[in-house]
Amino acid sequence: MKYETVFILTPVLSDVQMKEAVAKFADVLKAEGATIVNEELWGLRKLAYPIAKKSTGFYSLIEFDADPTVIKKLETAFRRDERVIRFLTFRLDKYAAQYAEKRRSLRAGKAAAAKEENVETTKEN
Repeated sequence: MKYETVFILTPVLSDVQMKEAVAKFADVLKAEGATIVNEELWGLRKLAYPIAKKSTGFYSLIEFDADPTVIKKLETAFRRDERVIRFLTFRLDKYAAQYAEKRRSLRAGKAAAAKEENVETTKEN
């Protein structure tokens, strides 16, 4: 089944610590036999309301295919890690999966266009 999890890490982490935390949760999924479809770091963003006296947090998204039993282990890992402020894991229905696919392809297209633009400006200079 297809799942998507979004989690918010505390803003006091360095960039290296934040990426290490994201890798830890991806490893939890891989260890349980899940296949990661997409991983996005949304960066430091303002929270809608303060959580534990913090007004910002590092947002991350992981899309994956897994057995439903994996979710409990992933959420236990989230609860045990003090770096995680909030998390939400949900199952993607067929429409959400189609939307996620479309979003990924648009994002990849934008990244390719930006890379191509950088190459062209480098050649001009």
